[in-house]
Amino acid sequence: MTGKKTTKPSPRERILEAAEELFYREGIRGVGVEAIAARAETTKMALYRHFESKDALVTEWLRLVATQDEAVFDRLESEHPGDPRAQLLGWARFIAGRLSEESNRGCPLSNSVAELPDKNHPARQVIEAHKARQARKLAALCAQAGIPEPEAAASEILFVLEGAQVSAQCMGAAKVSERLMRIVSAIVEGKGS
Repeated sequence: MTGKKTTKPSPRERILEAAEELFYREGIRGVGVEAIAARAETTKMALYRHFESKDALVTEWLRLVATQDEAVFDRLESEHPGDPRAQLLGWARFIAGRLSEESNRGCPLSNSVAELPDKNHPARQVIEAHKARQARKLAALCAQAGIPEPEAAASEILFVLEGAQVSAQCMGAAKVSERLMRIVSAIVEGKGS
């Protein structure tokens, strides 16, 4: 009998998957390396072979989250080549879609800022660099779409997206998603919210 061999993820991959799940669900400060190692079905010593510290693990996790977010922009660009308005609305739809996920607790990057008050923490620097790239990308799309004051429009879009991710946790995803799309559509179409 022949069958496909399934390969088990490497210890590093398992550690990152466990960290992603636990940090997002319980917060960075609420999770110890012992819990991550146990969830990853490895040992604390193995965790430290791959990551010199919990801070290094947090930094790598947030770097991966940022990379995943940036990949969405790439996907939207390939789906809507030469259509910056569709890309902007696609980004808003992506965020709105995430709001309805049962496990949604908001943006992991924004949530982590509250737990990383030291602006010199390497994970905090990953977050700030990503948010700056995101703002530049949105401003560039707004400019390409001919939206007046593209930097201000991008800031408004970011403000609405961040606020929606927080509000959905209290007000219900469907209501917030609908309002999010109305506001971003109004900004993109230049009609005001």
